[in-house]
Amino acid sequence: MHELVVHSLEVDAGPLVGLLSADERARAARFAFERERRRYIVARARLRQLLSERLGTAPEALQFVYQSHGKPALARGPGQRDLRFNLSHCGEVAAYAFAEGRAVGVDIEQVRELPDADDIAMRFFSRRERGAYLRLPRRERPQGFFNCWTRKEAFIKALGEGLSHPLDTFDVSLAPGKPARLLRVHGVPASRCGWTLYSFEGAPSLVGAVAVQTQ
Repeated sequence: MHELVVHSLEVDAGPLVGLLSADERARAARFAFERERRRYIVARARLRQLLSERLGTAPEALQFVYQSHGKPALARGPGQRDLRFNLSHCGEVAAYAFAEGRAVGVDIEQVRELPDADDIAMRFFSRRERGAYLRLPRRERPQGFFNCWTRKEAFIKALGEGLSHPLDTFDVSLAPGKPARLLRVHGVPASRCGWTLYSFEGAPSLVGAVAVQTQ
């Protein structure tokens, strides 16, 4: 079972600063631009509020630990639920994914024209994905590109390995209008790999994906 929450970051950060830990406040202070500082504060405070609602713990009392590649997780106390989470934000929108006892990853991006999109696809997409991307009509390539990118990013974030995980070792679907699917992982059909992939639209021109471990 998993849950997705999409939340606007366009709110006043002032009342929310008190929910953050000392290290989160210190990180917020290092942002050079006020807009980025506000987004960070709101995103982290909202994460704490959402976790608090699900765990029955005060938002400011939650403690996080970080995996080797920076993925955050809850520092669990005795008897506390194994609630796992991941977050991503793009502009003024944040997406939060939650799963009980299962690894989960989420990514959200703005669909837009990138002058080097074809080069990025040729460099980072798998061979199967490159073929599917190049077969798209030119007008559909921005959507196809970000379909692919968010799905791959969600999966490697769920793994907790970030971009250190080779992106060409697994395939995802990318065709606009078709369901999000994980097709292959290290040569094994995805149906036997224990993962499910979902796509969503966070707002007009925003596309996102959630990857959830199923076994």
